Amino acid sequence: MRSAAISRKTAETDISLSLNLDGAGESSIDTGVGFLDHMLTLFARHGRFDLALTCHGDTGVDDHHSVEDIGICLGRAVREALGDKRGICRYGDTTLPMDEALILTAVDVSGRSFLCFDLPVPTEKVGSFDTELVEEFFTAFCANAGITLHIRKLAGKNSHHIIEGCFKSFARSLRKAVAVDPACADELPSTKGVLG
Repeated sequence: MRSAAISRKTAETDISLSLNLDGAGESSIDTGVGFLDHMLTLFARHGRFDLALTCHGDTGVDDHHSVEDIGICLGRAVREALGDKRGICRYGDTTLPMDEALILTAVDVSGRSFLCFDLPVPTEKVGSFDTELVEEFFTAFCANAGITLHIRKLAGKNSHHIIEGCFKSFARSLRKAVAVDPACADELPSTKGVLG
């Protein structure tokens, strides 16, 4: 089973997270940030990842520390669960429609951290959630997962639809990338002989 459990406690957040890459999309999520709970529930379901997550953060200040630190922990969990990445497909991409929004994501589980983020969101908030925190989440995730991720909005006017489409597309791209390819289950998908 490709799984990991991460605990991280700082002066700003206290996070406990468990992840199973080969799950059924089940989740139990309580981050203290309602919109992020919704996005991570979608991430788990569309990626078919089992995800349990609790975060006690200083949301009385704002949601920034919680969102960023959850990105850190989820990235670490993915990296740990993948081990040496033997047999994975490595690449995955998805163009996903969410009503009027159309979002493209592409993933390379390369061991190299890089985020190309082109997701203009028309409003500064969705409910009480600061939309600029979407980029902070994915920056933290990529830095800790060792993953290259491209996110691009091809169309969209509704901020909620754009961000929801992003998380769903990302989940499906990551699901493809971390899937084991039966044709090369004992091989590393790299001419270098190592990923990461």
